Amino acid sequence: MTYASWKLDSEYMALIEDLLQCEEVQNLQSITHHHFSTRLEHSLSVSYTSYKIAKKLNLNDRSIARAGLLHDFFHEDRESFAAAYEGYSHASHHPHVALQNAKLLTELTELECDIIVKHMWLASPACIRTLPKFKESYIVTMVDKYCATKEVLTPLPKLIKTNVQYKAKNVWNRLKLANASS
Repeated sequence: MTYASWKLDSEYMALIEDLLQCEEVQNLQSITHHHFSTRLEHSLSVSYTSYKIAKKLNLNDRSIARAGLLHDFFHEDRESFAAAYEGYSHASHHPHVALQNAKLLTELTELECDIIVKHMWLASPACIRTLPKFKESYIVTMVDKYCATKEVLTPLPKLIKTNVQYKAKNVWNRLKLANASS
């Protein structure tokens, strides 16, 4: 997903614009998420991809866009989260924190609450006890996992290539030094 694709979609922007204008949401831009993206980039990716699917399936595109944007609405990084919520699994507890934060930001429908709090039901045994109630919740769950995987894997080939080139250059330089001293 490119920045321009969601930014240029006026229907989508009309649904989330009020949320994007909030400083609390903008602060997600400063938090690294899935190693190579920010939490805001990830949330926008989940939101917009889910929104496009919901439109094609004639589902509630407003709720899926808004809840998709707020599904990871917490401001702690993994280490801070672990310290603040000692004894809780990040996978099973961060949806509850995100839901509490989202409720402080805006009024939420039952559907939006379900989407946010159930988006990790596949990733944690504690979450599987209460399955999502709505089709939209399943969509955000699957899209979240897709986006997370894509965010982690997309930069890897370039990083691997860069690392291999760096190591090859070091080996080459050591060989040149060894040959020069002999």
